[in-house]
Amino acid sequence: MTLYGSLDERSGGFRYDRRLVEELRAGGDAVEVVELPWRSYPCGLLDNGSRRLRDRLDVDVDVMVQDELAHPSLVRTNRHLPYPIVSIVHHLRASERRRLAPLYRAVERRYLDTVDAVVCTSTVTRDVVTGLGVDGDATVVAPPAGDRFDPAIGATTIHERAHEDPLRIVFVGNVTPRKGLDSLMTGLAAADTDAELTVVGRALDEDYVAGVRRTVAERGLTDRVRFAGELSDADLAATLQASHVLAVPSHYEGFGIVYLEGMSFGLPAIASRAGGATDIVTDGETGLLVDPDVPTSIARAIETLAGDRDRLAEMGQAARHRYERHPDWGETTARVRQLLESVAATAEVTK
Repeated sequence: MTLYGSLDERSGGFRYDRRLVEELRAGGDAVEVVELPWRSYPCGLLDNGSRRLRDRLDVDVDVMVQDELAHPSLVRTNRHLPYPIVSIVHHLRASERRRLAPLYRAVERRYLDTVDAVVCTSTVTRDVVTGLGVDGDATVVAPPAGDRFDPAIGATTIHERAHEDPLRIVFVGNVTPRKGLDSLMTGLAAADTDAELTVVGRALDEDYVAGVRRTVAERGLTDRVRFAGELSDADLAATLQASHVLAVPSHYEGFGIVYLEGMSFGLPAIASRAGGATDIVTDGETGLLVDPDVPTSIARAIETLAGDRDRLAEMGQAARHRYERHPDWGETTARVRQLLESVAATAEVTK
């Protein structure tokens, strides 16, 4: 497997890659991991002329799995590699609202032209990938499992917690503009309720974080918002256990494993209509879908959950049931392995 950075990083995409490697190895497959240094987009594109990179990727494998995040360094390099390639697409850069989105779309389209098949983590991602020209028969949807915590929590606990005041909201994710924390703060301030918010996650954009903190101060939210930073798994589990609602109104998520992890604790989600969250969150049943660009829609969602605690309890129980129905890592890995075996077999026949 080829990827940027370290397989040990904590974001959802890296947890997916890491767990997939572990499951494939546990099933008897030999998996070699090639970790490439993080690159800016321009420097990544320049890597395609690097003989050193080609030599590093000259490994003896039946099939190479690549995390699509590393596509800048691979878009032309792939054409010189001697083995079939399967790409894991968590979400495409071109799907995000970026000034250079047309450039990213063009580069990602060319990158996908160099691979033999694609693993998509959601149906929405598959739709985007096929929209860029990938044959649908060369794709598989293999969502991540959300069993990072797998707590034992029953209907009675969910019901009793739902009737505690005030409403406790938790945001979990890297603090970047894409995650929509600024809209969540504005929505919280506009909501006619005294709900509290805990923000869990690493600050990756200091200017953005400073702007969010200014909003907190200006909107009089200082006593109702806590910035917890990064937490250990144990502390995060305790925070989720004590919360009522998970709110991450991202501008785009390829899948959004955090929603599923919240559901394992019986937390309905306030999630974005954009991206893969719609694979997990059923509006009005396991959470509420909002427009991240319209803070008033977030405010209405908060008011709805704070004002009807019986409904909050019902949605929490539905969220837990949705988590329990979700594919586990065994099923996800089986889908990926079947695709890898098919690609390898086809490559062998055509030699």
